Amino acid sequence: MFEFIRKNKAVAMIGSLALTAIVATPVLAQRDPAYAAARSSGVIGEKSDGYLGYVTSPSASVKAMVEDLNIKRKAAYTRKAQETNSTVEQFAFTSGCNLIMRTTPGEKYQAPDGSWQTRTSAAPIRDARCP
Repeated sequence: MFEFIRKNKAVAMIGSLALTAIVATPVLAQRDPAYAAARSSGVIGEKSDGYLGYVTSPSASVKAMVEDLNIKRKAAYTRKAQETNSTVEQFAFTSGCNLIMRTTPGEKYQAPDGSWQTRTSAAPIRDARCP
């Protein structure tokens, strides 16, 4: 029983810190019109692993931008994983759950089965392991 409570507290803490860590990257990126255009046009979307992915074949500039943002996300996930005594993969996954939840209608996200979905006004389809 206590182990269950301890694990749930750890997941909640990672989720809270993951949300804090990921807020800065999208906010800064959204200042870039190319990022906003790629998201709104459905060229890129949020993946369940916490990184951006390509929904359709991107231009070289969009590919470079996404690779740069994913490198920055990994660096943030690595720092926060060390602070929470979790793995980078665990922290990235929790961040992915939060980022998918924060998509807005019309944006793309990756469903648990790997398919790309377009966000509607309904809640997105998320992995059952998401906090």
